[in-house]
Amino acid sequence: MKKNPKNSSSPPSPPVFLKYFGLSFQLFAVIGLGTWIGWKIQQKSGMKFPLWILLFCLLFTVIAFYQLYVSLKNDERAEQKHKKD
Repeated sequence: MKKNPKNSSSPPSPPVFLKYFGLSFQLFAVIGLGTWIGWKIQQKSGMKFPLWILLFCLLFTVIAFYQLYVSLKNDERAEQKHKKD
């Protein structure tokens, strides 16, 4: 038996752009955090070459894109499940 969308008790879903806005904010926040941590370690180490900034910036960029990948995969699975119902 199909559910009538007008009679469903679930709240309306937010606009799609809000989801992507949240994902982009998360991406920038994680990369920014990694850069800040690298900068702080760089200051403590006293090295002239910004090794720690580059290392942490790249590491946190990989982490941020992995989080983005997992989030988009979960959304895709939820959408496919919703289409089956």
